[in-house]
Amino acid sequence: MQRFFDLILSGTALAILSIILLPLMLVLRLTGEGEVFFLQDRVGRGGKIFKLYKFATMLKDSPNMDTGTVTVKNDPRVLPLGRFLRKTKINELPQLINVFAGDMSVIGPRPQTQRCFDAFPAASQKEIVKVRPGLSGIGSVFFRNEEAMLNEATNVNEFYDDTVMPYKGKLEEWYVSHINIYYYFILIGATVCVVLGLNPRLLSHLFVGLPTPPKELEAWI
Repeated sequence: MQRFFDLILSGTALAILSIILLPLMLVLRLTGEGEVFFLQDRVGRGGKIFKLYKFATMLKDSPNMDTGTVTVKNDPRVLPLGRFLRKTKINELPQLINVFAGDMSVIGPRPQTQRCFDAFPAASQKEIVKVRPGLSGIGSVFFRNEEAMLNEATNVNEFYDDTVMPYKGKLEEWYVSHINIYYYFILIGATVCVVLGLNPRLLSHLFVGLPTPPKELEAWI
């Protein structure tokens, strides 16, 4: 049932949004470093690696600079147009191609690079790969301000590995154990709400039995 809605929603969205996406692709081609898409290896269902599509928002060599695949607020590697695309999440829209192709779902655990996936606890990794990764999901909703959160950390990589990813892993485990069509549509609605600026904390009552965040994240989650 979820795959059926993935096909309907992603196909419809690609058709409707083409009026925006095609001109944007031209602008990207003529600005920045001339790249339209950023393709990156991500861990998918069953632990298989697939190519994830995004609009190019950062310098091409950014994975080999500073914090690597971890992005912080006001990251100097982000291109001028890229800041707008990332803030509005428009840079994520090409992943509708991944959804239509079956690499991803509209809703699921966010697909991670191998480095970030390895930061999940082993128990979380085992559960996460049971389902297709998502364009959005419970982790995306409650970590809407992740870049700002990391910007406040003294040691970005240490905070990411020791605090952010263990809790995010628990959230994704929660989703895998509660996956159903009800939460599929609730999370689509929740995603729209947080993109429009609603505090995700106000949506927590929609999700039964969410894991409690550690004290280091209480101000953010």
